[in-house]
Amino acid sequence: MAKSRQAAPAGAPSVEMLDTREVAAYLRLKERRIYDLVRRQAIPHVRATGKLLFPRERIDAWLASKSEGDDARPTPAQGRAPPPSIIAGSHDPLLEWAARESGCGLAILACGSRAGIARLAAGEATAAAIHWRDSTGDGYNGELIRATFGPGEHDVVALEWAQRRQGLLLPRGNPRRVRGIVDVARRKLRVVARQPGAGSHRLLEQLLAADALAPDGLRWMPGPVHAETEVAAAIAEGRADAGVGIEAAARERGLEFIPLATERLDLVCRRRDAFEPPLQALLAFGRGKSLAATARSLGGYDIAGLGRVSVNL
Repeated sequence: MAKSRQAAPAGAPSVEMLDTREVAAYLRLKERRIYDLVRRQAIPHVRATGKLLFPRERIDAWLASKSEGDDARPTPAQGRAPPPSIIAGSHDPLLEWAARESGCGLAILACGSRAGIARLAAGEATAAAIHWRDSTGDGYNGELIRATFGPGEHDVVALEWAQRRQGLLLPRGNPRRVRGIVDVARRKLRVVARQPGAGSHRLLEQLLAADALAPDGLRWMPGPVHAETEVAAAIAEGRADAGVGIEAAARERGLEFIPLATERLDLVCRRRDAFEPPLQALLAFGRGKSLAATARSLGGYDIAGLGRVSVNL
């Protein structure tokens, strides 16, 4: 099998590089499996002028680090470029405050649970904050994590950040005397829309289905919003009559709140990144008195399980 070589400085040993076809033959895997490992950042590789190349020495070291018969299971790749210092996914006021106050260096990108975990899988975030209710309604996040990374993934962990009360946000005094989702639908109240990949939107869809109601039957406010605080702002400013969000957002704006569910917000990350300074600093801060006091002040949080492993692939 012919081998590719990368030019090296004079006097330096050349670096033997394999292309995709060559590394597939070397590992006795199909090429599509190699592309899958690359997509998951689970095999050492570099890109040069748009072409995938695999350093032979690093491939050998990667193989040596794996147990016999485990060659098809993606693990954290040696030499994997560190992901951006971002927590992508669901917006959470307590997490946003903690990331800032802890000095962990992690920025918050509020884009919804599904978009957040997709960014994590693509290597575009250090962690994803998600609260995705399972299809059975009995748990959170496990289904979405497994669907994103597949059965062969073994380097992903979900750490509990908080349990949050989620429910209907309504104008102060609840002038329309709303008691639940059915009232919102039947009275044609203006509802704040969240993006389809948001955990709050998924909860609303499931609750509507339980009452044999269709999302199309709601009177949606034009354009989705991407943060809990934006849901509360739309209602407080009279642009909408109802929305699904967390209790903390309702309390901040002085809104009425009708509980619908208690959810678990997890931080999902690569296992190696869980032990790196940024996430360790955030979790250490989370165990302190100032975060506990802020959680009580915001309302609707239970942080007793903060840092607990909830999913381990």
